Amino acid sequence: MKAMILAAGLGTRLRPLTDTRPKALVEIKGRTLLEITLTRLRTFGVTEAIINVHHFAEMVVHYLKTKNNFNMRLEISREDDQLLDTGGGLKKAAWFFLPSAAQGGVRTAMRPSLPADSESEPFLLHNVDVISTIDLNAMLQFHKENQALATLAVQSRESGRQLLFNDQLQLSGRQGGTANPGCAVQTVQSTAPSHSLRALAFSGIHIISPRLLPLLTETGPFSIIDSYLRLSSQGQKILAFRHDNSYWRDLGKLADLAQAALDLQRDVLLS
Repeated sequence: MKAMILAAGLGTRLRPLTDTRPKALVEIKGRTLLEITLTRLRTFGVTEAIINVHHFAEMVVHYLKTKNNFNMRLEISREDDQLLDTGGGLKKAAWFFLPSAAQGGVRTAMRPSLPADSESEPFLLHNVDVISTIDLNAMLQFHKENQALATLAVQSRESGRQLLFNDQLQLSGRQGGTANPGCAVQTVQSTAPSHSLRALAFSGIHIISPRLLPLLTETGPFSIIDSYLRLSSQGQKILAFRHDNSYWRDLGKLADLAQAALDLQRDVLLS
């Protein structure tokens, strides 16, 4: 199974740690966020991954070489000129998910977009700054059984940005966030009134069918959530996988790093 790790962010909320290193190389109890993510993905059968980089990119490349790529096939997708956000970053790395993508170590090559008729296996898209005990095998099974275009890990918790889902767990809108100031509600399906939709917080982990890639018609930097909302409005299956009983933490702030370190020490989450 393949994966993409989103690691290109500036990590501004983790300053001063990210003044001298990329967010992916910030440590919890002696282990980098990138190591924690790669190790966990490998446990669930991921053997190949592409990592997007921007801030202190060469440090990530050097780090992976010193770790022998964690005995995985790892590739690098550089976003040197500008950050491409989740959607733009995935679109640039689409070549990696071609069945014919070349084997090898850390590389930076570009490849054509995935053909629409590809029957490739689903892949994982995972933020480097989240840590969890989500059952990725169960999530993959859910994705396949429902023949989803994309499956999003979500949880019932407080969040300034919520995604809205109907009774069939289909993405139906969002509320809050910079695109919707004042917690305004944006719905994409008229069949379900907004008051009947369930608000759930997205956990930064996706399982995606490669047939999504040619459908990413947006250009430049763009959020994958915007693409999901557009595709959902067109009848594509963008589904929620609920993991309400799983441990999950966003590591975007210094206080979150400190709490995650305590949780690791207490065996609250997988170490």
